[in-house]
Amino acid sequence: MCCMVAALFMLGPRAAIFIWWLLQPVRWSQAFDTFLWPIVGFLVAPWTTLMYVAVAPGGIDGLDPLWLALAVGIDIFSWFGGGFTNRNRLGMGQA
Repeated sequence: MCCMVAALFMLGPRAAIFIWWLLQPVRWSQAFDTFLWPIVGFLVAPWTTLMYVAVAPGGIDGLDPLWLALAVGIDIFSWFGGGFTNRNRLGMGQA
């Protein structure tokens, strides 16, 4: 099961969310009370959603806040990192 989860993460977080939800819908029901937050997470913050489902059903304690913060950082980087790396394509980086 661990190798399959690792392969899903390589496909991308949205594919991992979809397949993990198909395989373990009870875990998703334990993590979220409503269907709204998983959908918003799928669209806006997929890494945070995946990490929350991984840590929330057992309760958030120990190093779980660190893992959630790491996932939030990855989502933020994925949103804003593309603009920084593509700045020369817009013609603004040229003198």
